Parts: sequence; C-alpha cells; structure tokens
Amino acid sequence: MDTGQTLQKARQLIEAGNNDKAHLCLLELLQQDPDNQAALLILGGSYFSSGRFDEAEMVFQRLVLLAPHTGQVSIALFNTLWKTGRHEEALEEIRRFTQHADPETEHETITQYQAITSAIERGEL
Repeated sequence: MDTGQTLQKARQLIEAGNNDKAHLCLLELLQQDPDNQAALLILGGSYFSSGRFDEAEMVFQRLVLLAPHTGQVSIALFNTLWKTGRHEEALEEIRRFTQHADPETEHETITQYQAITSAIERGEL
C-alpha cells in the first residue's frame, strides 16, 4: 500500500470510530517515513479528538520542529496546550509563531491569534 492509500485508510478508520486501528496504521507509516507531516497531523488530530492530549502534544511538538512556520501546526499545538491548562506555554506558542511566520502566507493564523489574545485580555477565555 502506498502512502496516499495508507493515509486514506487511516482517515476512513477514524471516521468509522476505529481510532486504535487508525493509530496503528499511521504509526506503521511513520516507521517508514518518520517526517510524513500529513500522517503526523492526522495522528495528532486523532489523539486530540480522543482526549489523549499528552500523545497529541508530542506529535504536534514534532510537527513544530518539522514545520515551524506552518499555522495549522501552531494552532494544533496551541489548542492542545490550552486544553490541558498550560496557558503560559500556549501563549508562548503564539509568541513563537507570530515572531517568525510570514505575515502574507500565514495571515489567517495570525488573525486567529490576534482574536484569541484579545479574548484572553477581555477575560473571555
């Protein structure tokens, strides 16, 4: 099975509620291709959705190392840290990302982060 088929199979397993099988499928793919960002995103998202925040954080931290200027990755790590009550670390992720991201390419993520920080300042989060 090629990478695309494996990713599709994992998505189908997750949609069917077979997260454990999907995780195994993705982990096997990552053994062969440890830097496969699509597999890591799917795995981290599945862990997050399943409430397995420690595993999700590890995956998203790895993705930040691979793609430090990618908004989708930063938001995933931010949400995981915030969800686990690690607000200072989550805010540090916002600072890290906004200092280094390309404002044109990552305009949407920067705008989301501006809204989030404003909500925090107003005490809404």
